[in-house]
Amino acid sequence: MLLPVILCGGSGTRLWPLSRESHPKQFLALNGGHTMLQQTARRLQALPGSVPQAPAPVLVCNEEHRFLVAGQLLDAGITHAAILLEPAARNTAPALTLAALHAASSGADPVMLAMPADHVIADLPAFHAAVQRAYEVACQGQIVTFGVVPQYPETGYGYIQYRPAHGQEVFAVEGFAEKPNHAVAQQYLESGTYLWNSGIFMLRASTWFQGMEHTRNDILQACRAAMQAARQDLDFIRPDAAAFKDCPADSIDYAVMEKLPAHPEWGVATRVVPLQAGWSDVGAWDAFWSVSDRDPQGNALVGESVLHYGCRDSLLMSSSRLVAGVGLRNLIVVETPDAVLVADKRCTQDVKHVVARLVQGSDQTLAQQHRKVHRPWGWYDRIDGGERFQVKRIVVNPGASLSLQMHQHRAEHWVVVKGVAEVTHGERCFQLQENESTYIPPGHIHRLHNPGAVPLEIIEVQSGSYLGEDDIVRLDDSYGRAPQVG
Repeated sequence: MLLPVILCGGSGTRLWPLSRESHPKQFLALNGGHTMLQQTARRLQALPGSVPQAPAPVLVCNEEHRFLVAGQLLDAGITHAAILLEPAARNTAPALTLAALHAASSGADPVMLAMPADHVIADLPAFHAAVQRAYEVACQGQIVTFGVVPQYPETGYGYIQYRPAHGQEVFAVEGFAEKPNHAVAQQYLESGTYLWNSGIFMLRASTWFQGMEHTRNDILQACRAAMQAARQDLDFIRPDAAAFKDCPADSIDYAVMEKLPAHPEWGVATRVVPLQAGWSDVGAWDAFWSVSDRDPQGNALVGESVLHYGCRDSLLMSSSRLVAGVGLRNLIVVETPDAVLVADKRCTQDVKHVVARLVQGSDQTLAQQHRKVHRPWGWYDRIDGGERFQVKRIVVNPGASLSLQMHQHRAEHWVVVKGVAEVTHGERCFQLQENESTYIPPGHIHRLHNPGAVPLEIIEVQSGSYLGEDDIVRLDDSYGRAPQVG
């Protein structure tokens, strides 16, 4: 069976301020109603029946994002997915190895379609046709990659050199090339024998093991040890962290793919299928502009509060307030509640340097998370704050509960705005209706639960000597986060 393997790593720093460390681009709905992860997970749903599919995908993600992944899959109608939690970030080669070991644990040898969770593919029928062509070859024990037919001399992608063969649709790979400068990229484009490296691969689990044994057996053995000691945690599979900690970091390309063409004696052939399906890795804001709907003047306007006059070839994005542009040319303007980016469209790759400065400075939070923070029970938005106080808008999903907890340094005042709140306060348990309130002093055990069928919304006012998120002592938790501090 064809098994989708979705790789959910990546921080998306070049799409700051919309993409943050705690909520990177794969979890954002950048170009439609579904997030990029949801689009990826649904990408094979209309694949013709000639290719048998596994009933559910395998996903590999960061532990911090586990509830985001599970929640977004559920919202997309995808159930019974296997979600593997990386004990530490080690790039794509260990991630794919963990997924392959899990897929083969029952004795099967599926054909895996490894897809990054943060790509856009606009033409699904064309993608499905490419998948069908690759499937027959992958079944034979060859590794197939998908090379995007280049439209211009792109310097931000790696390239795949292939050997043309008349009348064929799957070609032998000659080699892989790093991101070139503009002159070299122009030569690649004119040669007609180079494709952009999409980072999408199809291969049997056993074929991947064979390649890893020759190229990075150290990664393979570390992953095997981690999966042998893996444990189930709620809906997640946790490879053993102690066994995985010494696993080297490497990408699929560096670890295996770039080495194979020079060693045919290893018996692992590499092939490439040309892909013309509206692919983009949406790696930076100029790429987002290029895949967005644009007006006759070339402007991409995102959000309900955008006005412009005399602008051309620009992106104007509003998240929380009015964004107005006048006379702009080739500019990127992205507004979020806590940050605004203005950039020349030719310099969008350099946004990552802004993020690096934030991480190194005193504004780390702006690089790590949004003002609106998602939690497994819902979300909260930090509305305001100052010395000794903070105001949050908290939304709790129907039937969900926060952990049973206490705070050492802060008090909390809750006002119910919408819905019904069930409050545990020490030995008492009571309900609050709309417009009612309660007070939780420091050191008091408490819990907030939504017993209703609609989201519960409250305004929380915190006051005290310390208001950090790590001032939480969890005593009981539905999401496997207790007992712990933070």
